[in-house]
Amino acid sequence: MTPVLVASDLDRTLIYSSAALALTMPDARAPRLLCVEVHESRPLSYMTETAAGLLTDLGDRAVFVPTTTRTRKQYQRINLPGPTPTYAICANGGHLLVDGVCDLDWHAGVLARLADECAPLAEVREHLAATADPSWVRKHRVAEDLFAYLVVERELLPEEWVKELAVWAENRGWTVSLQGRKIYAVPKPLTKSAAVREIARRTGAALTLAAGDSLLDADLLLAADRGWRPGHGELADTDWTAPGLSALPERGVMAGERILREFLKAAREA
Repeated sequence: MTPVLVASDLDRTLIYSSAALALTMPDARAPRLLCVEVHESRPLSYMTETAAGLLTDLGDRAVFVPTTTRTRKQYQRINLPGPTPTYAICANGGHLLVDGVCDLDWHAGVLARLADECAPLAEVREHLAATADPSWVRKHRVAEDLFAYLVVERELLPEEWVKELAVWAENRGWTVSLQGRKIYAVPKPLTKSAAVREIARRTGAALTLAAGDSLLDADLLLAADRGWRPGHGELADTDWTAPGLSALPERGVMAGERILREFLKAAREA
């Protein structure tokens, strides 16, 4: 039987921090939550218990591929329910993990594309350091020597600065994404979709399903046969759409549950 490939973003798509849960119902009707990530001995990310059951079922019916902008170290903190995924995509496609081990040939190919097609990371870091105001920047970070991001005080962040950064980055082959309290600067050739296509080739999958909430997920959703986005995030805020894409009304952790229902339904019908 030809496998179905399910490639899903994690943060604010399938798993949620306390701040992103968006539990708007009365407390007595709130869903039971399962903690799926602990960091420095503190619970960090959650999904509903119902979503956990759906993900377990999905793992038995499809090739489930966690597809994240997180670094490998950040990804490995997550303990998802269900079968351990054979494949995982980290650093926005910069690392392809096979049974938890980095595919070095894939990574070397990514580095070659970045060197050929966009400005170097050092130039972007210098620009961020020179233009970001310390009054609203809390941290400067580099992920896997592939891209950079800032942790900011969102309420103090000037919108015009983000727009100006996006224009500056565009001219150098980079893209900018604002997600919660983080501003990402990512090389355009560094994409989740390229890694997903490689996994589809290796597995022989004829149908690819995907979900995501941010600008960095747009290429993934465009590459999939069917896709879903929650009612929150950059894509929802801009009313972004694409062929085969379903825009869901649910927001927060309940959107994660709905996405998994849609994945499982589509996998069963395939």
